[in-house]
Amino acid sequence: MGIFSRRQSATVEPPSAAGPHTPFPAADAAGVALDPALGALTGQWTIDRPHSRIGFSVRHAMVTTVRGAFADYDSALYFDGAQPSKSRAELVIRVASVDTGVEQRDAHLIGTDFFDADRYPEMAFRSTSTVHEGAESFRMAGDLTIRGVTRPVELQLDYLGSVLDPFGYERAGFDGTTTIDRTEWGLVYNQRLEAGGAMVSEKVRLQFDISAIRMPLS
Repeated sequence: MGIFSRRQSATVEPPSAAGPHTPFPAADAAGVALDPALGALTGQWTIDRPHSRIGFSVRHAMVTTVRGAFADYDSALYFDGAQPSKSRAELVIRVASVDTGVEQRDAHLIGTDFFDADRYPEMAFRSTSTVHEGAESFRMAGDLTIRGVTRPVELQLDYLGSVLDPFGYERAGFDGTTTIDRTEWGLVYNQRLEAGGAMVSEKVRLQFDISAIRMPLS
């Protein structure tokens, strides 16, 4: 959609130029009652990076879990509390910002064995439908692009609540998760273990701990 800035230090990023009236594919309604209070959340939002985490976890050597996160990304969110099927999200991540706490491992991840950041500096998620499943639970489908490969995924999203913070920002919290097979996006590097199994699991869990800030009306 061409709506992202390149600023890396700002907490609040510009609202989507598309606005809430941009045509968007609607999902079939789940047929469950909505909390009327959700209607007050309808509008444009953006992820507050210092208070959010776009992360992942993957099993390593069959016996432990490695966790990491991406620090540099742009976001544009539109939440419709009355008609969730009109809600949408777009996230563009600079893969070179990956941080697992080990520099050597991070360098390996952005190299040609994995993300190949020189050729594919960004990965992206663009939603295609949203369904309210009940209470504070939503399911968002979308297209995930990594290394130039785009495939559909589904996120499980849980609404955590909203609050007006001491600085005057209206915040809403969401937790999102999904599990993907990294080989479907061309991330096929691995080493086999002598006792069987792989050094790095093909299954990767993506985790979105989101503190979103409402954008002012333009």
